[in-house]
Amino acid sequence: MEAFLISIASIALGELGDKTQFLALILATQLRRPLAVILGILVATLANHLLAAVLGQWLGSLLSPQILRWTLGISFLALAAWALLPEKAEDATRARSGYGAFVVSASAFFMAEMGDKTQIVALALAAKYHDLIAVVSGTTIGMMLVNVPTVLLAQHVTRIVPLQSIRLVAAVVYALLGVLTLLGYAGLGIG
Repeated sequence: MEAFLISIASIALGELGDKTQFLALILATQLRRPLAVILGILVATLANHLLAAVLGQWLGSLLSPQILRWTLGISFLALAAWALLPEKAEDATRARSGYGAFVVSASAFFMAEMGDKTQIVALALAAKYHDLIAVVSGTTIGMMLVNVPTVLLAQHVTRIVPLQSIRLVAAVVYALLGVLTLLGYAGLGIG
């Protein structure tokens, strides 16, 4: 029970203000399918944290921290560019279908979680407690405690703040994270 509760608390606290919480807001505002976005986040988190708990140490031994840092930094820069792209009507319609919004949310959230601090916390907790089920379920619940309200409240936020402003802020945040990651600043998941 300790591993489960510590996993929930550690991830929920780590997710507050994290880039993936911001991604949840962007996905919710762009796709306008809250249930599909929430289910995508759930599946992505389960897969990502299970991967971290089971294979994280092995994968970490295969790739140098420098390669991981460059991959993550370039990914952030790509997300910054993506955030600035205006939607095409046909893409928006396809992505807003329940299935399309789910696939977009799951894949974007999974990739954003790669090398994130919450993924590393899931790895460390699994190594410490040796209880895969408690850690993965706890870390997943912790992520959902923060991101479900974010998704559900996204439409209210966009009534006050225009979507274009949110996209611009997202692009700036992701570009900044990309540059800081490429420069090797600590606290961004990869050292």
